[in-house]
Amino acid sequence: MRTQELNLLMVFDAVMTEGSITRAAERLAMTQPAVSNAVSRMRMVWKDELFVKEGRRIQPTLFAQNLWTQVRTPLQALSEAVDPQDFDPATSTRTFRIAVASAGVDIAWKPLRAIIEAQAQNVNIHAIPYTIANGEKVLIDAEVDLVIGTMGNMMSPVIHSEFLFNPCYVCIMRPGHPLAKKDLTLEEFASAPHLLVSLSGDVTGYTDQVLAQHGLKRRIAMSVNHFSAVPGLIESSDLIAVVPPTALEESIFSGRVAVTEPPLPIPGSHIGSFWHKRQETDAGLCWLRSHLSQIMKQHAEKHFAELEKRFCGACAA
Repeated sequence: MRTQELNLLMVFDAVMTEGSITRAAERLAMTQPAVSNAVSRMRMVWKDELFVKEGRRIQPTLFAQNLWTQVRTPLQALSEAVDPQDFDPATSTRTFRIAVASAGVDIAWKPLRAIIEAQAQNVNIHAIPYTIANGEKVLIDAEVDLVIGTMGNMMSPVIHSEFLFNPCYVCIMRPGHPLAKKDLTLEEFASAPHLLVSLSGDVTGYTDQVLAQHGLKRRIAMSVNHFSAVPGLIESSDLIAVVPPTALEESIFSGRVAVTEPPLPIPGSHIGSFWHKRQETDAGLCWLRSHLSQIMKQHAEKHFAELEKRFCGACAA
C-alpha cells in the first residue's frame, strides 16, 4: 500500500473508534484540523461522505461501516506487530469507557478510584449507560472498552467474557410490615401491593411469569425508573418490592428496610465482564479488567455473607 493510503486508514480507524474528530485527534496525537483535512482527503479518494454530523457525534455512512468491518482487525494486528507497547499505568494517559449499570458503579468506582490514584493517576474512567439491549452492540461498534452486565445476552463469538458473580433477588418491605417474616407465603406475596423498578417502563417481568405458573398474579401498585427512589417509598408505605440486594445494599444493611427471601425462586442472570476479542491482548485493558474483577468478586463474597445475617428470622434460626 502507498503510505498515504495507510495513513488515511489509520485516521479513519481512529475516527470510527472514537465517533468524534476531536477524540480521534487526541488518540492519534494530531491536531483537530489535521484530522479534518485527512477526512476531506478520504471523501475525495473513496468518493463517499463517510461521516454525517448528528448532534455532538458523527455517524458513519453505510460505506464507512462496511469499510471498517473489513479493515479494523487487520489494522490492529499490523499496529501491534510493528509497534508493540507495554502498558505502564504510572505514565499512561488512557481513557477507558465502561458500559455499566448504576449498581456496578456503586460497587466498583470508589475502590477503583483508590487504585488509580495510587498506581495510574492520569488514567481516566468513564461510565457509559448500560442496558441489556445495548451491551453487545456497544462493544462491537467500539463505543466502549468493557461492559459489566448480565451474561445471558452476549451471544456473539467475537465477545469474550469473565464470570464475576451470581446475583439473587430478595423481597423488601418496611420494618414492622406484617409480611416482614421468615416464612412469607406465596399467597401473601402475590396479594400485597408491589413496587416495581422498571428502567424500560414495562410493568411485567420474570417474577410475574413465575407467579402465572402458579395461577397467581400480583398487583404492581407503583413503579419507578431508578433504584434511588425505592428506600423512601418502602419505608413510608405498605408496598413490598423484589429487588437485587446489591442495588440497595446500604438500605438493607443499615436496617432501613426489612428483607426476606421470596416464597418462590427468582434466579438472576450471571454477572460478568465483557470485551471484544480485538482487545484480548490489550495490556491496558487487561490491567483494568484484573482490578475490576478482583473488586467485584471480593465485594460479592462479603455482600452475600452479610445478606444472610439480614434476612427476617435469621437471628432466631
